[in-house]
Amino acid sequence: MLTEPTLEKLKELALYGMADAFIDQQKKTDLGALEFDERFSLLVDAEWMRRHNKRLKRRLSEAKLRLSQACTEDIDTGAARGLEKALLHKLASCSFVVEHMNVLVTGMAGTGKSYLACALAQQACRRGYRAIYRRASRLYDELAIAKADGSYARVLTRLARIDVLIVDDFGLGAMRDQDRQAFLDVLEDRYGNRSTIITSQLPPSSWHEYINDATTADSICDRVIHNAHRVALKGPSRRKDSAEKAEAEAEKN
Repeated sequence: MLTEPTLEKLKELALYGMADAFIDQQKKTDLGALEFDERFSLLVDAEWMRRHNKRLKRRLSEAKLRLSQACTEDIDTGAARGLEKALLHKLASCSFVVEHMNVLVTGMAGTGKSYLACALAQQACRRGYRAIYRRASRLYDELAIAKADGSYARVLTRLARIDVLIVDDFGLGAMRDQDRQAFLDVLEDRYGNRSTIITSQLPPSSWHEYINDATTADSICDRVIHNAHRVALKGPSRRKDSAEKAEAEAEKN
């Protein structure tokens, strides 16, 4: 029997998925009825799936999504929610990533802005794109530290290479002078080349007042709003609904 030498060679070639599938084939006598090319195809599929899952795991680990289990299939749509099914389907296809467009998600606290952003980023990872999640305040601090230690250009270059950058909770805290320019630098590098998803409780009409610098505000808005799919989520806080459902279930038990 050549099983053991074959397995050793497959593992030496780092074809672990194929090796596991080969072992399974030896155990399943019904596969003997298949033609050689059919059995070989099953081995190749197993190896492809192993490598695909490994790459996906690496991309999701790099993304550090705030809501790692978020997925587009679980998102509610409808006029009352402010998100039409057709738009969600288009966003989930990742055409916005291909077209280097942004996604701007606004709405009150608890309406699911972060969930939608993370779900779209996870979908992008599944399609083979790289994504990174940052809260706006953390992004500002990261850029400020980079300026201080001399790694600013390197950090900007790394962010510019990411296919989908999530900036969550934009407008939640005060913007310092250095934050305005640093945020503009990030957007400038990404404009027309990569996609940025921004979530905010502030509608775009309030951004100028929040940024508090007319020139910088014009530049930021020009690089975000005019090239973006806009989603204005509505409805009651979904966190409150989830808490009430959990409480009701607890009372039943």
